[in-house]
Amino acid sequence: MNVITRWTALGGAAAVLVGLTGCAGTASASTSVAAKAAVEPLVLYAAEGFDSVAAKAFTAKTGIPVKLVDDSTGPLLTKIQAEKNNPQWSLLWVDGDTAFAALDQQGMLAPYAAKGDFNDVGKAIIPSDNSYTPTGTTVMSALIYNAAKVTTVPATYDDLLGSAYAGKVGMNDPAQSGPTYPFVAGLMNQLGGQTGGVAAGEAYLTKLKANGLQVFPTNGDTLHAIETGQIDFGLIQSSAAIGEALKVKPTADFEPKIAYLPKSTLLPSVIGIDKGASPVQQAEAKKFIDYVVSPEGQAVMLTGDPTGDSLFWPVVTGTKSLPGLPAFPTAYQSIDPAFWGPLQSQVVTWFESNIK
Repeated sequence: MNVITRWTALGGAAAVLVGLTGCAGTASASTSVAAKAAVEPLVLYAAEGFDSVAAKAFTAKTGIPVKLVDDSTGPLLTKIQAEKNNPQWSLLWVDGDTAFAALDQQGMLAPYAAKGDFNDVGKAIIPSDNSYTPTGTTVMSALIYNAAKVTTVPATYDDLLGSAYAGKVGMNDPAQSGPTYPFVAGLMNQLGGQTGGVAAGEAYLTKLKANGLQVFPTNGDTLHAIETGQIDFGLIQSSAAIGEALKVKPTADFEPKIAYLPKSTLLPSVIGIDKGASPVQQAEAKKFIDYVVSPEGQAVMLTGDPTGDSLFWPVVTGTKSLPGLPAFPTAYQSIDPAFWGPLQSQVVTWFESNIK
């Protein structure tokens, strides 16, 4: 039921009560309407492995119902744009601040300064207008490879263009996978900065395709391709790569190992509020954000997907990452989401037409 329908129904109920009980009934009906209007379902669009457990824990703590719409980041962003004139979401929670910077520039996010105790990495991610909030971070990409078949591991992105890697490298589709556009943008930023990066990145990816690059929808699909021998190397999110290495028992045919090519791009998980949501939903959304960046909420996030998205480096002080997660990388780059975010549609469209 949408907000207009909800108020219409409540108003009709109040009118019936007035007719039945007179003035005393009017006061009672008004109280009832106010009480019911104080809580609305919080609609959470999310692409995190821990989103379901976090939503359930939040509801159990606050009594605020959460309607979770869980999907890959690409389809969720497409859905948000399609609903631009009639938003159906309250909160968006996905990987990559580039998407949020683009939404912010379109005037679609409601600012909120979360009450979390952020560490230095977290503080550096929070934008000056508080239009979105980081909840953790990974890097993109990690190079996962099958050590049972591989004898030579690349040390640079240029190495992947060599004949030793022809047809053996895979990556995710940035139209589907939330972590992948920031990776592509980071690659472009590394190769040519903000002035020549798009052209340099397109040239590199074109060469990589000519060397047999294979594109799969998301982290899981790229991992499956490595497991089944379609490829030997995958450029995927660090949490997915680390999770694979932790959960798979090495065999003579498959032994996943991880390397990092210089430089990995910092990839935060980020949450933001729909500016078009009702005042009640915006107030509930602020409570949800404060919850997930609280010690209690962070603990829930760490349990939700222990061999996947829960393998994040915390941006909140006092939160300890899961055992098995290596130390936070020191050699990484942060890209400017305000610059690269608005270019996402252009870059992804080019990728879909020329690389996929």
